[in-house]
Amino acid sequence: MAPTSQSGCALLEMRGIAKAFRGVQALDDAQLTVRRGSIHALMGENGAGKSTLIKALAGIYALDAGSIRVEGIIVRPQSPRDAEAQGISTVFQEINLIPTLSVADNILLGRQPLRWGFIRQSECHRRAEAALKRIGLSIDVRKALNQYSLAVQQLVAIARALDVDARLLVLDEPTSSLDEREVASLFEVLRELKRRGLGILLVTHFLDQVYAISDTITVLRNGRWVGEFETASFPRAHLVGAMLGREIHDTPSAAPKTAVETAGEAKPPLLELRGLGKAGMLRAMDLRLRAGEVHGLAGLLGSGRTETAHLIFGVAHPDSGALLWRGVERSPFGSPREAMRHGLAFCSEDRKAEGILPRLSVRENLVLAMQANRGGLRLISRKEQAALADHYIQALKIKTPSAETPIQNLSGGNQQKVLLARWLSLSPQVILLDEPTRGIDVGAKAEVEKLIRSLRDQGMAVLLISSDLEEIVRTCERLSVMRDRRKIAELSGAEVQVSSILRAMSRHDE
Repeated sequence: MAPTSQSGCALLEMRGIAKAFRGVQALDDAQLTVRRGSIHALMGENGAGKSTLIKALAGIYALDAGSIRVEGIIVRPQSPRDAEAQGISTVFQEINLIPTLSVADNILLGRQPLRWGFIRQSECHRRAEAALKRIGLSIDVRKALNQYSLAVQQLVAIARALDVDARLLVLDEPTSSLDEREVASLFEVLRELKRRGLGILLVTHFLDQVYAISDTITVLRNGRWVGEFETASFPRAHLVGAMLGREIHDTPSAAPKTAVETAGEAKPPLLELRGLGKAGMLRAMDLRLRAGEVHGLAGLLGSGRTETAHLIFGVAHPDSGALLWRGVERSPFGSPREAMRHGLAFCSEDRKAEGILPRLSVRENLVLAMQANRGGLRLISRKEQAALADHYIQALKIKTPSAETPIQNLSGGNQQKVLLARWLSLSPQVILLDEPTRGIDVGAKAEVEKLIRSLRDQGMAVLLISSDLEEIVRTCERLSVMRDRRKIAELSGAEVQVSSILRAMSRHDE
């Protein structure tokens, strides 16, 4: 599918955009065009450059190269307020409002009408009501914002953005915390704003929503522009392929199953989800994890993979469905500690923010989960810590000068091995691995994949979340395909191939 023409009356034109951070090229010759009276979706996987692009547009980042034009005039926003003065209003994913202030104060914060140095409350209320009326919302603007639902707070953020006579409205993941009814209401507002001639840039990961609301799509990959496409004539399979950098072709099936894998299928599930879900987070989902099996979760960013792991491990709490442990229905785990006591382990995708403590040694990082599981009164002796660290350094071939080396001095692959060792020290029965090979080199990736297969061979149940489809195919004998916060397919055996995963991810369900 060829990109659309760049001709036409453009509200926004970004050309040759480049931005680097400490030698990492976040954007390289990226471009974007948004037209008046249109809804334009910006799509791309992790690291595509979407956030950097809209932060440059909002005046948060200064560009290294490139130009921004609004209705043909070059602008160089130096701050979000400067961008608003140019007619560009941005509503970021984390709603930057003050929940304890009134709706009116949030809409007009920093620009309240004054008289003799005092805020004119009646005028604030009038202007806030007018701003909300513009998007079809009628609420008491004197009430505190936190008295309203998240969906209403999202609309208040949009009303605030429009109060400055915006020509371009940028929405960063506006539906990430909304349910289907709330999404439908928001989309009605966006369609009305479109009819009034506003240009809307929508950053999202949800394919169904993109095809429901947008007129055109721009795809970024690895900081570069892939193309601009008319939504109505751009098949979902092509969009997925553009985002991932590959087309859908038949590829060789996974290797024939070993005796261990086949035996694993006959075993009853260790852990089973039946209709488990949480409003605004994950739709009702069924999943079975068996001993001696690696079960994959495949899907684009925002598909609900990590959310599934959070609900299983007690990081988040489901509001529907049931969880079965060894065939017996029980309440979902109320906390990670409770999940750990039942033999579960969870290795987060964000190694730096949620995994390692960089200034602590390899030994100290490795024993954290075991010490947390024992509690503060049953301390692990220094001798036991040293023995445990030495065992896993040898068993997992962790390359470190010593167990006392700060973990921040190790390579990404060896940091990942330390995190795996942290959980393996608990001898879990089920381990949830979220992107365990992200950001590590090819050699380290092969070693981690080999380790995952060895855990399976030892009888452990492994849930592998990965955006690397080849890794899923190499490692998993069964997988669930996720899209837009729900499970849409389950593949096993010869079905586990890249082409089948891509087709499932891009399939349109009526």
